[in-house]
Amino acid sequence: FRSSSQLSSSHGPGFAKLNRREGAGGWSPLSSDKYQWLEVDLGGRTQITSVSTQGRYGSSDWQTAYQLMFSDTGHNWRQYRWEGRIGAFPGNSNADSVVQHNLQHPVVTRFVRVVPLHWNPNGRIGLRLEAYGCPYNSDTVSFDGDSSLIFSLRPRQTSTNTIRLTFKTLRNSGFLLDAEGQNELGLTLELQDGQLLLLLRRGKSSKQHLVSVGSLLDDQHWHRVAVEQHSSHFNLTVDKNTEWMTVGADQNLDSQNSNRNFHGCVENLLYDGQNLIDLAKQRDQSVTGSVTFSCSEPVFVAVTFTDPRSFLQLPGDTGLHSAGTSLGLQFRTWDTEGLLLTFDLPKRDGTVWLHLRDAKVHLQIHKAGRAPVELKAGSGLNDGQWHSVDLKSRQYLTVTVDGTEVASASCPAERSGHSCRNPSRAFKGCMRLLTVEGELVDLVKVQQRLMGDYSDLQIDMCGIMDRCSPSYCEHGGSCTQSWSTFHCNCSSTGYGGATCHSSIYERSCEAYKHRGNTSGYYYIDADGSGPIKPQLLFCNMTEDKTWTVIQHNNTELTKIQPSTEGSQHLPHFEYAADEEQLMATINQSEYCEQELAYHCRKSRLLNSPEGGPISWWVGGPGVGQRQTYWGGALPGSQQCACSLQENCMDPKRHCNGDADRTAANDSGLLTHKESLPVRSLVLRDVRRPGSESSYQVGPLRCYGDSNIWNAAFFAKETLYLHFPTFHGELSADISLLFKTTSSSGVLLENLGIRDFIRLELSSSTEVVFSFDVGNGPLEVSVKAGVPLNDNRWHRIQAERNVREASLRLDELPAATQEAPADGHIHLQLNSQLFVGTASRQKGFRGCIRSLQLNGVTLDLEERAKVTPGIQAGCPGHCSTYGGLCQNQGRCVEGARSFSCDCSSSAFNGAFCDQVAFEPETSLSYSFKENLVNESNGSSSPTSSPFLPNLNLRAENISLSFRSGQSPALFLYVSSHHRQYLALLLNKQEQLEVRYRLESSKEEEILRSKVRSLANGQLHSVSVSRLADSVTIQVDQHNSSHLFLFRFEEPKIKPENSLSFVSLLVSTDSQDLDPALAQLGSLGFTGCLSAVLFNSISPLKAALIRPIASSVVVRGPLIRSSCGPAAAKPHFADLIDLIFILYFFLKEQRLLIFGLFLCILGLIAAIIFGIASALAILIRFLHRRKGTCQNQELTKTEDNNRLQFASQSISQYGPTESQKEYFI
Repeated sequence: FRSSSQLSSSHGPGFAKLNRREGAGGWSPLSSDKYQWLEVDLGGRTQITSVSTQGRYGSSDWQTAYQLMFSDTGHNWRQYRWEGRIGAFPGNSNADSVVQHNLQHPVVTRFVRVVPLHWNPNGRIGLRLEAYGCPYNSDTVSFDGDSSLIFSLRPRQTSTNTIRLTFKTLRNSGFLLDAEGQNELGLTLELQDGQLLLLLRRGKSSKQHLVSVGSLLDDQHWHRVAVEQHSSHFNLTVDKNTEWMTVGADQNLDSQNSNRNFHGCVENLLYDGQNLIDLAKQRDQSVTGSVTFSCSEPVFVAVTFTDPRSFLQLPGDTGLHSAGTSLGLQFRTWDTEGLLLTFDLPKRDGTVWLHLRDAKVHLQIHKAGRAPVELKAGSGLNDGQWHSVDLKSRQYLTVTVDGTEVASASCPAERSGHSCRNPSRAFKGCMRLLTVEGELVDLVKVQQRLMGDYSDLQIDMCGIMDRCSPSYCEHGGSCTQSWSTFHCNCSSTGYGGATCHSSIYERSCEAYKHRGNTSGYYYIDADGSGPIKPQLLFCNMTEDKTWTVIQHNNTELTKIQPSTEGSQHLPHFEYAADEEQLMATINQSEYCEQELAYHCRKSRLLNSPEGGPISWWVGGPGVGQRQTYWGGALPGSQQCACSLQENCMDPKRHCNGDADRTAANDSGLLTHKESLPVRSLVLRDVRRPGSESSYQVGPLRCYGDSNIWNAAFFAKETLYLHFPTFHGELSADISLLFKTTSSSGVLLENLGIRDFIRLELSSSTEVVFSFDVGNGPLEVSVKAGVPLNDNRWHRIQAERNVREASLRLDELPAATQEAPADGHIHLQLNSQLFVGTASRQKGFRGCIRSLQLNGVTLDLEERAKVTPGIQAGCPGHCSTYGGLCQNQGRCVEGARSFSCDCSSSAFNGAFCDQVAFEPETSLSYSFKENLVNESNGSSSPTSSPFLPNLNLRAENISLSFRSGQSPALFLYVSSHHRQYLALLLNKQEQLEVRYRLESSKEEEILRSKVRSLANGQLHSVSVSRLADSVTIQVDQHNSSHLFLFRFEEPKIKPENSLSFVSLLVSTDSQDLDPALAQLGSLGFTGCLSAVLFNSISPLKAALIRPIASSVVVRGPLIRSSCGPAAAKPHFADLIDLIFILYFFLKEQRLLIFGLFLCILGLIAAIIFGIASALAILIRFLHRRKGTCQNQELTKTEDNNRLQFASQSISQYGPTESQKEYFI
């Protein structure tokens, strides 16, 4: 036994054996501080498995926490680490009880040192010690850099080979082992910059396959190495870290050959269990150079500066003087800045500072009355490697870093003195080989307080740790480090957080819809924090479904070209998603489909005369399986869709193409998910004379996310669901949605012996994430500004990793809590995972949905089905997501979804959103084209009852706009003979309506009294005309009732019908009035939405059928959210029923309802007249009575009267039963 000091001879280390009572009953140092230690020499290298401690017998002296240190030589100590971190062992609570700790991993050592960290505050340090273990035998060989061992071994007839060895060295580079095997396969183990490299080569090729493991392996401690070959696979293990590689994989790197052999010790070199060092001892092998069968190692005493308070002060005059002097040291660190040393010049003539800045060595000399002198040397000195610095002064001053010398120079004037300021940051790292005038400073004497002074140092050890080996940065994040921590750069990985653990993307298109996103390309990460990489996919958000579309390399109709090569055609399809992403999308979707079409002439498809399949396709997971059915048929049926529909061209055949006569088409959808996607086609009957064929395989389309809607309802706080233990040792992320009316409750928990993890609603406004990994309980909380028990869905995202814990609630900023430095990092749980709680804490009452742990969704619904009292699924989504439905769109509840019903809106899309215009944009809607299409070639404007009234007697217009521009032209409607109306803003920012209803007469201009409409706010406008009476309504202002003075009743003739509607007219529009053409040339900047002309919605038509011949769009047509549409007038609700009946009449063409419609219209008009008492409406009622006599005319005019009687159609838009805008 040996110790740092002793209180007296009776308190010496010789009395420190466990259970000994002689002397003072144990060891106590002279002073109780953190620099004391007790050491035991085991006499030889021994495998230690456990340690026991006691306090000093019959006293109040014991330690409550301590560290273990080990050494083979009594110098160069290393601390015991578990979980890759330096840990403290709990000590004693009294003087006599024995506390024993079994080591997580055995340690082979000769010297064991105990360093007390804390002790009884009412006593002193007191210790008795016992170590347990087994003898350790080894065969050792020492190499000096020029020596080697050469073995010639018989090849073993096996596919598995193993090389094992243990080594230690002070050099960071050198060839450790080289082997030549069968099949010209070569293997090399090389130490390079403290890492161990495995290089594989095949034959004489210079192409190498490389993998590297480990770091800081030049620390003069033993490191275990194993190389395992399994056929073409190789595993390289250094200590506990393993990397694998495959010969032929794309892992080609160029190693920087050190051109020098290994310098150090190797023990227990085994090849497939055969002891090669023992063979060398028997002189059975070739030995070159100086090889000794023992481990002789030099003694270098290092010192570790652990924190900013660390310092080392050496005695004597070490300053520069006229006779000259020299100083030297070696250091290693991860920090870019830090003071290495400083001293005063003789006679206090100045001060010298040697420090690191920007990972370079800076030497600064400050003398009174003189310009400071600065020297710089080296670069990248924070790489954790040993670097040497030598400072010499003879006739001039020089600094040498790693052999590179730099002469003195003055500070540049333009640097404004910044580089010449004294550094303030302390050095954190290791130093060794401190020399003054070539003499090595004895740091052991410093440790014994025999010379100099120090504080917060670790002497006779280098405590540097590589926190990036192994790297805790996930998903390809790059690791950088300082002395005390590490940082992960997650840029371009698609993941975020302290360790790049959590995905920054959503898991499905459905999840993006929840956030209010519209159709477009989005990155999808199907398993969140799991191993599947995010992929850029197209999400098609429709009104009722959300489709994920995955393209492949050939979705077009492809004709099979004639060829004499081969008798079959074999197209293969490569998808725009990785295999894992592809299968995850299919598996988690409720429904998937893929179109498969075959067009042919004299090219049979499935059924040959012999009965076997002629062609087939390959689909499903992996390489896929052969499928002998076609689109629209059932799996395995060897049929096409026409067979199920019983309409095949040949009733005896199951496919149209198998009739083998005229041109045929077999098309349909493949919907069996287990057979998707289509991997390839095998088309064999394509080379006969006269045969023609083409095929088309559409993109894979899926909708429905079974994970995001997976939910369970907990009716009581005592209910819970249980799942297998959660394994998130180093990284754990939890995400879920919940809704409740309770003020508190545990959402989830999993317990261990001491560790736990818990997520709970602690109050109506606070969520808490708590856990313990062995460092004591930690918690992170987020407080919301609104109650969380509002029965609406709220999202929680919690993550715990080795760096920190974070918690995010809805869209609030994430709260974080850093992990303790060098503490425990593994979360060790052993109980079941409980959703809800099975402990005595208050449980959760409400709904939990989309619960995912480390990217894996827990099936709450399946477990709820077998758990009494818990209901599978949770309704009520519109209370949370209904606000996404815009412009009077209505949220519709689904069992596992929600959608926006846009039937009562002039908008369409997933959220009934809007359209924005740019200055170069225009849109034309042609009535004539629609008329011809709808009436099967007839050009009569009155030949189809499904078309709106196209004569010039009446119209109803509504729109909303937002702009800061005036003047500006909004809408232009024209006929075949240059009659028109135009809607615009004039220079006074008033609304103008210009009419020219007779081509031989001048236009009439009507103006609204409302001004300042170009103020950037959203305004709603409606214009209604019946004959010469015009009503203009702007926002909620009083309507203006105006009259046209040049109006004459038009005759119902085709040439008087309207031609087209134009929005934001382009200057090349034909027959455009010159004044309006000049106004249209200015363009329009702003937002235009909810445009209705009678029952036509041009914008909606452009969005639904953008390639229709009736719609012509110039420039970009962009969806936008202009703001909510104008509110309905207060009287609109009174006549909604009339519109419903009218549109039903119009759709069904049933004239018998005409009279009934007139009566209801009269009743509604009377109610409206009483409410408003407007003369224009009374006039309208009298006109309507007279029109009921002619049924055909009544049918036409009722449309106009009803539209004029109410503006609700302008606000609501056409119903889904009207199909005009689909023309």
